[in-house]
Amino acid sequence: MPPLPPDGDGPVVCLGETMAAMAPEPVGALDTADLLRVDVAGAESNVALYLADHGIPARWVSAVGDDPFGRLIVRRVGTAGVDVSGVRTDSMRPTGLLFKDPGPLATRVHYYRGASAAAALGPEILSDACLRGARLLHLTGITPALSASCRDLVEKALSADRPWPVSFDVNHRPALWAGAAEPAADVLRALADRADIVFVGLDEARDLWGAQLTEAGVRALLPRPRTLVVKDGAHTATAFTGEARHTVPAPRVDVVEPVGAGDAFAAGYLAGLLRGDDPVRALRRGHLTASSALRVTGDHGALPPPETVDRLLAADPATWSAH
Repeated sequence: MPPLPPDGDGPVVCLGETMAAMAPEPVGALDTADLLRVDVAGAESNVALYLADHGIPARWVSAVGDDPFGRLIVRRVGTAGVDVSGVRTDSMRPTGLLFKDPGPLATRVHYYRGASAAAALGPEILSDACLRGARLLHLTGITPALSASCRDLVEKALSADRPWPVSFDVNHRPALWAGAAEPAADVLRALADRADIVFVGLDEARDLWGAQLTEAGVRALLPRPRTLVVKDGAHTATAFTGEARHTVPAPRVDVVEPVGAGDAFAAGYLAGLLRGDDPVRALRRGHLTASSALRVTGDHGALPPPETVDRLLAADPATWSAH
């Protein structure tokens, strides 16, 4: 396998679909809404956005339709400091859409992405100039669920002769796997175990691989990644690095909406890794970045000023107050 960061000076390439997201304005049930706000939602572009916020060069690679939604997405991601030169425009397929339906306990999401431009991506994009010199390639378990060609893309990206290290966020979306030929549990476990860095929520690991799983049990199921990060919601995050185990409690946050927090955590941890943080400091950076996402209704929330970030990273997250 190629060496892990912080070797190299290329961008982190985040490859995957981003959609136009419609959400009620003001926040409320979708079936009673009079107005919808247009936003941008995509796990991989979320990671790229937060990496850029941390000062890490990031490139988002995907495909959008030749339509107003595609142009809006590329403009918003690009103006936030992410390199969008690797985004293709497909004149035959539309940009994917999602609609958020906020509820008292959770936000339900309705997807309209089956024939989207990004669903037509395949392994050939891995030979594109936009991936040359990548410091790290970031993928999620969403992409292999989109289409057969997207599954082939991820399989190829995780091949043994890949030129870049790969981080992989399991990101299980049950609705995308309905009717799939193979169970999501089998596919996602096999893919994750071939990556160099893996992120998974303890709750989704239990949904996929067994209700009684512990963090150590997840590590036993995924022994090959050099780094495995298991997030236990509002409680802790644990990083397994080789034989070592590091656990950092999550700070208390007044949650506005949880969507996007997992992507933010992954970006924060990766930013720490690329900056040379030790695992504990990288976990803290992940928590700090996730808390910024939890405080907003969209997927991307502003980080605190750099001096505040440095101060918080030096302190126990249990002592953090609202920033």
